[in-house]
Amino acid sequence: MLKIGITGQQGFVGTHLYNTISLSPHDFVLIDYERKFFSNEILLDEFVSKCDVIVHLAAMNRHENPAVIYETNISLVKKLVSSLERTGSKPHILLSSSSQEEKNNLYGKSKKEGRELLINWANKVGAVFTGLIIPNVFGPFGKPFYNSVVATFSHQLANGETPTIQVDGELKLIYVGELIDKIINFIKNKIEENIYVVPHSKEAKVSELLVLLKKFKNQYQNNGEIPLLNNSFELNLFNTFRCAMPIKTYFPVKFTKHTDPRGSFVEVIRLGIGGQVSFSTTVPGITRGNHFHTRKIERFAVIKGKALIQLRRIGTDEVLDFYLDGEQPSYVDMPIWYTHNIKNIGEETLYTNFWINEPYNPEDADTYFVEV
Repeated sequence: MLKIGITGQQGFVGTHLYNTISLSPHDFVLIDYERKFFSNEILLDEFVSKCDVIVHLAAMNRHENPAVIYETNISLVKKLVSSLERTGSKPHILLSSSSQEEKNNLYGKSKKEGRELLINWANKVGAVFTGLIIPNVFGPFGKPFYNSVVATFSHQLANGETPTIQVDGELKLIYVGELIDKIINFIKNKIEENIYVVPHSKEAKVSELLVLLKKFKNQYQNNGEIPLLNNSFELNLFNTFRCAMPIKTYFPVKFTKHTDPRGSFVEVIRLGIGGQVSFSTTVPGITRGNHFHTRKIERFAVIKGKALIQLRRIGTDEVLDFYLDGEQPSYVDMPIWYTHNIKNIGEETLYTNFWINEPYNPEDADTYFVEV
């Protein structure tokens, strides 16, 4: 099994790469990385010497002083090369660079010169090197005002703020999950490329992104409706927006209950999209679920009985508890990369409706079992 280390493991792309590789424990072993390694030669050498593959993602993207960005990024690469030389290690090195390489700024210069330093090291010792020129990356859990305009707009809209467009430029975009698939393919096949321009999967103006995100805000966050998603890009953008919402305070959402002498009526979900609707009964004390999805949209609607729905984002320890009661029917939607379950905490049978945006396919289930 390949032993893989990811510098910048706690960053946006690093977190997604780490979590995705964790889903293949029979193919890979992850060597944990911590930020302090680059400040301690002994710790860095121990890390480097354990790895068959190092994905170098650690870098500074933004700072009020561009010179600090340049100096930080070059220093990180030089320290990595020095450690490789001290330990005599020859892992496959993959470096994330940027289309900013060709622009006249210090960030782009730092990425280009860092890539060249690693090329020279690889040529000298006969190691495999892959230099990835990556377009604008978006996806869940991006840091607003840092990682991407999608992260910034999603955060602002989800928290009741008003986004503004500084420059309505045309962006070349790739979803973080698509990027991770490409990185893993390079690792598995030990592909050597001094410079590989990762193809973008979508071009869009900043204003077009804002229009879509505003639609998600209005239809989904304000009205509980799953919007029409015309393609995989819109699905990925929608899932990105959902994960930016204040989940702890947003759920559970109470349904509008209509009651007359005949009984009551509740509309469970309004859709601009298809999918699969299921119904379950759960006896007292039983827990269902304890799994997560990486792309699916899912809603749990409690109609009768008392339930505890729990969510925990993969890679974190905080468990979110939501208590639902059929006396006031309500629902909780499951964000991607959150493992979740539902437990009957009452004394009678629990009645739950489940909706998911795609029918279950055992060949591509997108269901990973992890205890909350």
